[in-house]
Amino acid sequence: MMRKIRVGVLFGGRSGEHEISLISAHSVMRVMDPEKYQVVPIGITKDGRWLASGDPMAALEQGDEHISSPIALLGDPAHRGIVSLKELEPHLARALLTQLDVVFPVLHGPYGEDGTVQGLLDLAGIPYVGAGVAASALGMDKALFKDVMRAHGLPVVQYIVVKRKEWERNPDAVLDQVEGTLGYPVFTKPANLGSSVGVNKCRNREELARGLADAAQYDRKLLVEAAVPQAREIEVSVLGNDDPIASVPGEIIPSREFYSYAAKYLDDGDRASQLLIPAPLPEEVAERARELAIRAYLAVDCAGMARVDFLLSRETGELYISELNTIPGFTAISMYPKLWEASGIPYPELIDRLIQLALERHADMARNRVSYQPEE
Repeated sequence: MMRKIRVGVLFGGRSGEHEISLISAHSVMRVMDPEKYQVVPIGITKDGRWLASGDPMAALEQGDEHISSPIALLGDPAHRGIVSLKELEPHLARALLTQLDVVFPVLHGPYGEDGTVQGLLDLAGIPYVGAGVAASALGMDKALFKDVMRAHGLPVVQYIVVKRKEWERNPDAVLDQVEGTLGYPVFTKPANLGSSVGVNKCRNREELARGLADAAQYDRKLLVEAAVPQAREIEVSVLGNDDPIASVPGEIIPSREFYSYAAKYLDDGDRASQLLIPAPLPEEVAERARELAIRAYLAVDCAGMARVDFLLSRETGELYISELNTIPGFTAISMYPKLWEASGIPYPELIDRLIQLALERHADMARNRVSYQPEE
């Protein structure tokens, strides 16, 4: 029998999306084939401690770290595994809990989706699902992402970037700049966060001030975006490394005025947001969304997976790229797996493909020479 692939599933983390990560990780681990994979759950607390063995999921859900044990991932490719901090003092060999063949980061937001964990995994020489350091960082930073889209000639809405210190030093100047450049309505949001945390729609100066103050709680860089007239929310899932493919588009009908955190995760039953899969779009618009999704994916050199979000104006028919999520939600109601299921790839097969893509990318990266021998 072939040895099972040992998959470390990372969840939790130091971000406002900690709880969403736990729900996503539950879904991922539940559908992983036990005949193929040995799952190693690895939880990260809100203050950044790593936990494994015992029950790290229960430890995070119950807020009791004693249910699990503190561990560390060494940035050392000679070990490629996690070590027990309890056993670290006497001997490193005793401290090694298990080696990992691949890691599946199910971490949303900063310190997980932004390239930090990806850099640690690169140092440790461990393959991992999803984008590398650069694409992860670009996908997380909405302001830089829009800069890259503009550089590639891809459509984005007008936007202004505001630093938190700038806002705190001279709020009136910031408000004047937004009003003079974008007008109303606008959306304010932290540049480096997801799940609509800290996002507000602002229709006047007072709401704009409140929106910027709210976003400033979560990030040092704030984004103000012009609102798209009568916007429809369209999403496309992308899968692959150098030759990515795009799913059918889906549409979200928010339960509230826009797809806020409450509309995503709190409203349920008759009040829940609706997912229309496939989206009711003319064929040419659907193909345009799929084409733009792949172009955005390649522009940031993404790998493995991403969900590309669009805003479609009912007034003008214009399609705008909103953002690219390198670790999209994997909950039972999440668009990423649902769109692939509608495109012919069921959830368990999707997990298989993502793990294989991680191993393929790691093997490709291993071809790089790490020493230079000049020609004589």
